Amino acid sequence: MAATAMPKHIDYISPARQRGMGITFLLIGLLIGVFFAGSIGDGSMTTFVMTPGGSATVLADLVFTTRPALNILATICLGLGAFQLIRGFGRRTNLALSLVAALLIFGFLSWIASGGSLNLAGLLRSMVVRAVPIALGAFAAMLNERAGVVNIAIEGMMLMGAMVGALVGSVSNLWLGLLAAVISGALMALIHGILSIRYKTDQIISSTMLLIFATGMTSFISARFMQKYQYLNNPGIFKTWAIPGLSKIPVIGPMFFEHNLFTYAMFFFVIVLHVALFYTRWGLRLRSVGEHPKAADTLGINVFRTRYMAVILSGMMAGFAGAYFTLGSVGRFDEVMTAGRGFIGLAAMIFGNWTPVGSFGAAVLFGFADSLSAKLGILGVSLPSEFLLMAPYLATMIVLAGVVGRGNMPAADGKPYEKE
Repeated sequence: MAATAMPKHIDYISPARQRGMGITFLLIGLLIGVFFAGSIGDGSMTTFVMTPGGSATVLADLVFTTRPALNILATICLGLGAFQLIRGFGRRTNLALSLVAALLIFGFLSWIASGGSLNLAGLLRSMVVRAVPIALGAFAAMLNERAGVVNIAIEGMMLMGAMVGALVGSVSNLWLGLLAAVISGALMALIHGILSIRYKTDQIISSTMLLIFATGMTSFISARFMQKYQYLNNPGIFKTWAIPGLSKIPVIGPMFFEHNLFTYAMFFFVIVLHVALFYTRWGLRLRSVGEHPKAADTLGINVFRTRYMAVILSGMMAGFAGAYFTLGSVGRFDEVMTAGRGFIGLAAMIFGNWTPVGSFGAAVLFGFADSLSAKLGILGVSLPSEFLLMAPYLATMIVLAGVVGRGNMPAADGKPYEKE
């Protein structure tokens, strides 16, 4: 018999989801057209400054009449919503959602800057910087969970990495401080691995214990030694390095190519992790251990060794993320200075569907909200910044509820493996 061709994979979009997304697009269009456009005058102008502060490349400002621009955005959203309800975008539904979200954000920025100006280029550059610790924390969590191990102590490992990096960096140099931060994260991860993989302790409990330990230990050392002896808390920071040629590209150059080591490392890890997880034998083995460890064991894959490796690599990534705060941003250690970025990284990982590129995109969204909230006070907007900070969390809840699509959590995530 002649071999028949395998049918192409077709993403199924349920009618309920299609209607829900269509209604969402329509509501966003009405929000932009009625609330945003309807609340400003006909002659109001919006000015977007396209040159970030300190950049040598000066671009002309983007100036436009606000109300007609908002009406155009609203019309596009309404059109996309009508098409989604009538015919549907199929597998391109998430792409349409991304477009509508981008139009909503642009409309919101145009509305708050109406009658004034907003440094859009500076906002975008700040967005990338603020996304760094979140993205690195998301990568750390992803390495764990792709191998089937849950670790909610990413925040604690980041905090320990920040403290150790500052302490060692102060008495030696920045590079040794960075190395010490990475090692401290690996050691904490090894403890979590021994408890959860060898002794099969509940992974939530063991990681919570490590989180509490890291918070208490770093606070004690900071209060007892680093705040009292300032020479132990003055490591300096890695300097910004503009990539020749690329940093001169208008808008994109200052946004992506005028940063320090940690931002460039974030871009590097996105590419390396994506290729390693989905295009190498190593990544296939790691994912198989997280999906079906018994089948992987049957094929000769050492499940325990693979999980230990993933957990330790995750801890190294978390320690590196923590070093960002002291060696890449502030230049000193303060108690609980990570401020929940590790937990936000966990949310970004789920938002990004346990993938490097998706986690990076989610981290950028969180970074954008964080950056914009800092700008609201400067613009004199009456909207409380706390409401804006809620937006990424609400978006994450929507994703988890299945509006964007069901997440592909590893099937064996959080389940200890019993070798028969």
